[in-house]
Amino acid sequence: MKKLLTYCGIIAIILLIPFISSQFSREVNWQLFDYLVAALLLSILFVGIEVIKKLKSKKRYFVLAFFLIIMILIWIELAVGVFNSPISGT
Repeated sequence: MKKLLTYCGIIAIILLIPFISSQFSREVNWQLFDYLVAALLLSILFVGIEVIKKLKSKKRYFVLAFFLIIMILIWIELAVGVFNSPISGT
């Protein structure tokens, strides 16, 4: 339960960054849907990390690195559309 509260706090702090930025700049223009998608991605990230940490295999670090890379690429694609996929944020 303590880990869950810690992860919820980390997610809230991360989501506060664009919220506070949007108060001072028009460059950050997030809607409610953007915050929900970001919260979902961060939740999936933390759940995935916890599941991977329970693996007993020596390859768990490679699985963790692969998972982190995939999550970062999804985040970047949603933010700026580097690969011009249908889910891009542009």
